[in-house]
Parts: sequence; C-alpha cells; structure tokens
Amino acid sequence: QVQLVGSGGGSVQSGGSLRLSCAATGNMYSNIPMAWFRQAPGEGREGVAAINRDGGTVYADSVKGRFTISRDYAKNTVYLQMNSLKPEDTAMYYCAAARGISYWWLTLEQSNYDSWGQGTQVTVSS
Repeated sequence: QVQLVGSGGGSVQSGGSLRLSCAATGNMYSNIPMAWFRQAPGEGREGVAAINRDGGTVYADSVKGRFTISRDYAKNTVYLQMNSLKPEDTAMYYCAAARGISYWWLTLEQSNYDSWGQGTQVTVSS
C-alpha cells in the first residue's frame, strides 16, 4: 500500500513560485506513475502533471512551461515546481499514485489513481 503526504503549499503573489512535495511510503513507489491534481472552490478536480517510472512527464495545457514535476527515488518524493504563478492557479493540490496501471503510462485522468495525499493549499493573489 502507498501512503502519500503532501506539503509545501502557501500564499504567494502573482508571478511567484512554490514547490510542492509528496512523500511516499510503501515499496511500490518507485515502480508506479505519480501525479498532481488540483481542485479550486466550486470546481472539479483536474490533472496538473504526471510522471511515470522512467521520468516521462505530461502536463495540462494550462501549466505547460510554468510547472515541472520530478521525482527523487532516494527520498521517495515527488515534487511540483510551480513558477510564474497566476491567481487562477489557486486551489487545493493533491498528489496521487496509480498502482493499477503500467509503469510507463502517463495520464491525467483521475480514475487511474487510487492513492491520494491529504491536499495542500496554494493561494495566489494578484
């Protein structure tokens, strides 16, 4: 079983940066795709970025060129570096792990992810 603990959220001004971290426990961590999702008030949850076992990545169009997902196998941690933040990036951010799909799969479809962190709030002011 994979357990995920997200951290690193906060409040920044437009144009600022934050780095989110997701610490994973469980021996499957290194072999499974991981992702970040976000949910703004009154909105549905949307995929932001995903990374597979081999470091392949995929991003939502809204964050391409601004966000970078990465993983540190030694620390069992996935990161989301967020630069040039905009007010519309304000949301609760969740990390997630997909135990039931192939290691090489890259997807932002939340139905593929079955382990979720507790969420960390990101607020961007204009």
